[in-house]
Amino acid sequence: MKDVTPLADGWSLRHGEARLPARVPGCVHTDLLEAGVIPDPFLGLNEAEVAWVGRRSWTYGNEVAHGSGHERTDLVFEGLDTAARITFAGREIGTTRNMHRTYRFDVTGLAGPLEVSFASAYDEAESVRAVTGDRPNVYPEPFQYIRKMASSFGWDWGPALVTAGIWRPVRLEHWSTARIASVRPLVTVEDGTGTVEIRLRVERTARGEGRTLLARAGVAGREAEVRFDGEEAVIRLSVADPLLWWPRGYGDQNLYTLDVTLQDEAGPLDAWQRRIGFRTVGLDRTADAHGTGFTLVVNGVRVFARGVNWIPDDVFPSRVTPERYRARLSQAADANIDLIRVWGGGIYEDEAFYDACDELGLMVWQDFLFACAAYPEEQPLRGEVEAEARDNIVRLMPHPALVLWNGNNENLWGFRDWDWEAPLAGDSWGEGYYLGLLPRLVAELDPTRPYTAGSPWSGSWDHHPNDPAHGTYHSWEVWNRQDYAEYRANVPRFVSEFGWQAPPAMATLRRALPGEDLAPGSPGMLHHQKAEDGNGKLNRGVARHFALPEGDFDRWHYLTQLVQARAVAAGIEHWRSHWPVCAGTVVWQLNDCWPVSSWAAVDGDGRLKPLHHELRRVYADRLLTLQPEGEGLVLAAVNQSAREWRTEVSLRRVEADGTVVGRTVLEVAARARSVVRLPVPGALRPAGESGKEFLVADADGLRALHFPVADKDFGYVRPEFDIEVEAVGDGEGKVDIVVNAHTLVRDLLLQADRLGPSAVADRGLTTLLPGERVRIRLDGCPAVTGADVRAAMFCVDTE
Repeated sequence: MKDVTPLADGWSLRHGEARLPARVPGCVHTDLLEAGVIPDPFLGLNEAEVAWVGRRSWTYGNEVAHGSGHERTDLVFEGLDTAARITFAGREIGTTRNMHRTYRFDVTGLAGPLEVSFASAYDEAESVRAVTGDRPNVYPEPFQYIRKMASSFGWDWGPALVTAGIWRPVRLEHWSTARIASVRPLVTVEDGTGTVEIRLRVERTARGEGRTLLARAGVAGREAEVRFDGEEAVIRLSVADPLLWWPRGYGDQNLYTLDVTLQDEAGPLDAWQRRIGFRTVGLDRTADAHGTGFTLVVNGVRVFARGVNWIPDDVFPSRVTPERYRARLSQAADANIDLIRVWGGGIYEDEAFYDACDELGLMVWQDFLFACAAYPEEQPLRGEVEAEARDNIVRLMPHPALVLWNGNNENLWGFRDWDWEAPLAGDSWGEGYYLGLLPRLVAELDPTRPYTAGSPWSGSWDHHPNDPAHGTYHSWEVWNRQDYAEYRANVPRFVSEFGWQAPPAMATLRRALPGEDLAPGSPGMLHHQKAEDGNGKLNRGVARHFALPEGDFDRWHYLTQLVQARAVAAGIEHWRSHWPVCAGTVVWQLNDCWPVSSWAAVDGDGRLKPLHHELRRVYADRLLTLQPEGEGLVLAAVNQSAREWRTEVSLRRVEADGTVVGRTVLEVAARARSVVRLPVPGALRPAGESGKEFLVADADGLRALHFPVADKDFGYVRPEFDIEVEAVGDGEGKVDIVVNAHTLVRDLLLQADRLGPSAVADRGLTTLLPGERVRIRLDGCPAVTGADVRAAMFCVDTE
């Protein structure tokens, strides 16, 4: 049987004449940081002080002694970042130039010093650029000339920290006769029967050539076997009435363990095991009266995707543990998210990421790793792209959560709209990957899943790549230039990117910018704002609705977080109310890779912004929303649950002081997975220019609000409310904060982290009418008083 020897210990990093302890998996930055050679690049302005690290070459070393009675020993690197030369026992055994591949080298009979020498990623990229020629991109960094995490070079939310290192595990594998080289389980379901077609490929030693091998597979109590003499075999298993895997909110996440073993007449040689799920997935791109659809269909059920975009959770990906993946993805599930798009400027994530998505019911939309640039299709890149795609398609395809392969992020759009077409003048730019190579590889290796050429993409060059009526759509004009009300200007078929910025939590800012007198334009705040004119866009977004605070950072911080939450909610509520024409929204973005002002719902320290709580509301199975439509108002009852929703919706027209001046009740019956849209009676609609009235809709604990004017034009009375602090049983660090409103209190927010860095509140923005109360559970903080809580509490004010 194959033996495996992990090589995690004993590594060192050469720094000048010194050898520093090195952690594997890891990277140069984390080793230098642990050794005290560089400051933490996440703090203050330190990023600039460590830029030199990415422009140096680095060497890792280890002394490897091993013994084995097997015929063959392989040295296996699951990930090398990026351009590396490997020597073992004084012999060069290989070179690499791709962060996204697994590498295997025959080192039979070798022992002694093992060295992995990394060239600067900049040097490698420039050497490729010299061969292929220049191509345009959106940032002044050469990321499209090297198969490496593009956002290592910086992005409009990330630092430029260009890494190198052994970023995934390394091991020795000792084996004889034959080993399992790859397993491709093609899982299908038809007429109640689940089928697993296992495509097995083996590698043989010289003595194993021509020997008859036996491969066995088992799942759900079913077993099958096949004898074969070559390098490939196919095993088929059928499971009657398997329990299906469903996205969260649609059913259970049933998983089955698939075992594959390889043996000869002498006994076992190798084994492979993964979890799979029985389910079908399709993509309905049918043309209709509205354009061309883009609707995911899982187990025959059409799905409105409640999604978020995912970026690497740390600019140093080797620091992301399985526990951290689980925590972040659980935060997504807690916000009623059911789809995670793995964005194309990052990485193919670790197995633990996809395992967690399988278990949590989070569908995965997986980009191939191309983003915001024209990519050369010549060698040496073309061969690397194909090898990388083959490697990762086969690695990831067992996961039932994976529902879609996507060719690239914004490159088809960029070619058409970003002044690329003329300068390229017939040069390759990636189209051959997205419309040729990648769909061919998916069809060959993983025909059970759909592929789309890009995001955004209208389906063909017959339409503009970012046409909202066709395929997927990125909505960035609103954040860049308009008020968030403009999200209501159209009904795209599928919104795969849109978002609004806000700063991180206060505790995150205090940790990242120690000692800084915080202000929107203070040095650290500006350095941790990577978007072009990011603060200008934040300020304009606030100023459209509120008086922009001058000299009051706490108020500015609250208002920017409030506007972020409102903006994203406005888009989702509008688009969800138009299901099934619009079939999904994917918010930019769930997470951050460091502490920064960004579009994330969870900041770089893992703290929840108000946006996260708002996603929980607007992505819930049932949603009430009031939508302006022409001169009128529409009440939309969105029911994404599996059961009919019958309810009475109470409508109240309310004056600013809380006086009810009109009311009615509407009967609503929304079928499962449907939307009911009802006109609001004219007598209940606040006057279009009224700064004195608003509309409230309530049903089954859900609430929708409509204010006809911007907050700065509304006649709010000064908010008044009482606060009570109540102990919660014997729970250490847990208290309930009870707020009793005496007036309208709009968008009340307790910023729990102001009470203690570990403190969290169980709810975000809350609007109370006079006489209403809310109970907020506070966890993870020391003893607090009412005065402490009030100082950490904000709401829309008359100022």
